[in-house]
Amino acid sequence: MLRIHSVTLLPDEPESLLVQKAARKAGLRTEDILSLTVVKKSVDAREKPLVVWSFTVDVRVRDEKSALKKAKKAFCAPAPQKASPPARQPLSWPEKPRAAVIGLGPAGLFAALALSQWGLEPLVLERGEPVEERLRSVGRLREEGILNAESNYQYGEGGAGAFSDGKLSTGTKDVRQQEVLETFVRFGAPEDILVLGRPHIGTDRLPKVVRGIREEILRLGGRVRFGARLTGVEIRHGALKAIRWQEGDRVFEEPVDALITAIGHSAEDTQSMLYDAGVSMRQKPFSAGFRIEHPQAMIDRAQYGGPRGSFPPAEYHLSVRCPDGRGVYTFCMCPGGQVVPAATFSGGVCVNGMSPYLRDGPNANSAVLVDVRPEDFPDTHPLSGFLLQRVLEKRAFSLGGGGFRAPAQRVGDFLAGQPSTHLGSLVEPTYRPGVTPADLNAIFPSPLAEDLRLGLRLLDGRLKGFAHPDAVLTGAETRSSCPVRYERNSLGESNIQGIFPAGEGAGLAGGIMSAAVDGLRQAENVLKALKAAAGITP
Repeated sequence: MLRIHSVTLLPDEPESLLVQKAARKAGLRTEDILSLTVVKKSVDAREKPLVVWSFTVDVRVRDEKSALKKAKKAFCAPAPQKASPPARQPLSWPEKPRAAVIGLGPAGLFAALALSQWGLEPLVLERGEPVEERLRSVGRLREEGILNAESNYQYGEGGAGAFSDGKLSTGTKDVRQQEVLETFVRFGAPEDILVLGRPHIGTDRLPKVVRGIREEILRLGGRVRFGARLTGVEIRHGALKAIRWQEGDRVFEEPVDALITAIGHSAEDTQSMLYDAGVSMRQKPFSAGFRIEHPQAMIDRAQYGGPRGSFPPAEYHLSVRCPDGRGVYTFCMCPGGQVVPAATFSGGVCVNGMSPYLRDGPNANSAVLVDVRPEDFPDTHPLSGFLLQRVLEKRAFSLGGGGFRAPAQRVGDFLAGQPSTHLGSLVEPTYRPGVTPADLNAIFPSPLAEDLRLGLRLLDGRLKGFAHPDAVLTGAETRSSCPVRYERNSLGESNIQGIFPAGEGAGLAGGIMSAAVDGLRQAENVLKALKAAAGITP
């Protein structure tokens, strides 16, 4: 099998031309190619206004040795061997170990699925609701300003990523990525995520996928408890012995041999409990800022050099560095999406972005964030980053005027350091329950506000019109990552034997893909530990 790179098609050319174009790109004869498989598909707008589809393809040829000799080496090489996802089978145990997973976000879902496939029948606790019921809770927050503090845009089955864009792109090159993608497709995600350069599932389709994975965990013997918040761990002689959790007014306790904590980036109360129990963690930088909204058509023109035509709604990822060394960057860009209320406590406003699979809304939105360093935290306590997040979110709540209304501002006013008394006609804000014109500078400490203002100006140099005076800012966004990081040894364990921190809540992942991969990694580490304890050789 040969791999051919940079095979391009014009927007009106059918994919049936790929064999012919791949042969030409590689310097081969069309008749030498017996079959072709698309490996990757992405938009190439580097030469705009000429925008093309760019493909990486694997081809089977008649005589590979001969083809390689005459092929153009810059575009053609032997295809790398594809790693197949592992086929997990139930194991035989002298006495079945007791494993538990806390949280059903991406890390918890994939960890619990893997443990179930090995026949471990894990206990899985999720403080929020099943995803289908969670849809109603987030709807009440968005439409009526009524918060369910245990099940919202952050907490609940599917994690924070269930109500985002369903983006699966990541900087990690871990081989487990393929397993994650294939698992998503198996449970109902669009097949194009297997080849798109920037794959996404969409908020509207992700709940079905999440529910399907949960049902498979149950089918394999896992026990899933919703409305179940971890409240305690019993540790003796440096090792985990049992866990306690609460469901409504009832408290439960079970002995546990291995625990994967996949609690997500916002569970401050659970983090505090684990810290008090002796689990080692330290401060970690995070980022804070706001959401910026533009007309999607404006972003399309800037990125494609004109109307997007048959191409997907345009995306962007921008970053700059300020003179003081802080980075200002865009994060979680949602084409054709909306800004949503991501608060977890009364008296605080936090925003996020999401978009459906078709990304067909009128606005584009993205976080604009500035680095927040431990020296910005109130003190040196490992959890003080959470305290700073609360301070910023309480200020946003106050500026919004209550009822989870969010403060919003014209970019022009933010840059001028003056409050907005009204919003322009360029953008209709998508945030619900509604926005209140305000001055977002009042949310952030002076160094952060100054860098956000400078950063917007610099980002405008990277994407024309980004700092349009009538673009709309909505704040505050503070939950892009967890402000703590757990210590893990080479076996994935914390300083407490039997506790395996995973995903975003451990400060060791960011986004659906990296969290899911880390969940699989920690499930593998749990299996190794349990097999060693049971005297089972690999």
